[in-house]
Amino acid sequence: MKYLLSILIMGFLTACSIKALPQALTDETAEKMLLYQRANGGWPQYKGDATDYKKPISEEWKEKLLADKNRLDATIDDRSTTLEINYLLEAYDKTKNKTYLQAAERGIAYLLEAQNTAGGWPQFYPDSTNYRIHITYNDNAMIDVMWIMEHLAEDEGVFHLVDPSLRKEAQAALQKGIECILKTQVVQHGVLTVWCAQHDSQTLVPAQARKFEPPSLSGAESVGIVRFLMSIDHPSEEIKIAIRSAVKWFEQVKIEGWNYEIKADPFQPSGRDRVIFPEENSTIWARFYELDTFRPIFTGRDGIIHYHLDEIENERRVGYGYYGKWPEKLLEKEYPAWEKSN
Repeated sequence: MKYLLSILIMGFLTACSIKALPQALTDETAEKMLLYQRANGGWPQYKGDATDYKKPISEEWKEKLLADKNRLDATIDDRSTTLEINYLLEAYDKTKNKTYLQAAERGIAYLLEAQNTAGGWPQFYPDSTNYRIHITYNDNAMIDVMWIMEHLAEDEGVFHLVDPSLRKEAQAALQKGIECILKTQVVQHGVLTVWCAQHDSQTLVPAQARKFEPPSLSGAESVGIVRFLMSIDHPSEEIKIAIRSAVKWFEQVKIEGWNYEIKADPFQPSGRDRVIFPEENSTIWARFYELDTFRPIFTGRDGIIHYHLDEIENERRVGYGYYGKWPEKLLEKEYPAWEKSN
């Protein structure tokens, strides 16, 4: 009887001690990110869209994600991979759940491996089909990676939590990336201008992506590149020249006295349209400028270049941003502040 009582007491004490042990905290979004992460460390997109981590994951979808672990479809498009790395490091800092740190470090290792010999990052890796192999500034893809490398190289914020061996690699990758940015800045008529949304990974010249994304000068992606270059402490003369040349080009091609918006239009297939219209004190820029002439250009799904927005199909006018105010804040506030300090 005493022996049985001792066993019961020991069992009770053991159960209490187990409950008392600290359990690893979890983060719901981080847990979803672990499911989506590929075996090579990167993150994919499904149906070409950025992952919405607010959506619940059904058992069927969970099984699919686990079955897809070895797919080679990881990408940096639409902040894929870079978003997850940033979030997982924040989640680890809050929860101390080491699985989040390990997943983030695997993501960083994936990015380091994906950098090409020119120092740029392709939209997809290792998938190199079609335009996926190009150095991709489109939608700030490569610049999102460069910010990760800079934060890691400088030991900033939650990036101080990362394995120091990755920090050393990031420092080298950062320098190669900056060199790639400087080499891909387009020279036209003997003058530095800006960048294309994507550049050939071998020749570094502006390259075609989708049919409606022709080789051109970008009034949108170039802004993110300039912002990154302005973040560099003690910039070289080459970096300063790159920044000032891009700003000068933005000033040269701005479209003053016009604006751009979407409006209802029952006569269009979509029931709406996106149009350019005169407006005093408004300035806009085109998404694509012709390489030789700096004229705004517009391309629909047929790949034919036009010089007027209303010449392309309604679906593209509504579904893609051909005009915008991307450089406005840069020119009015950020660049003058940078110039003052440099």
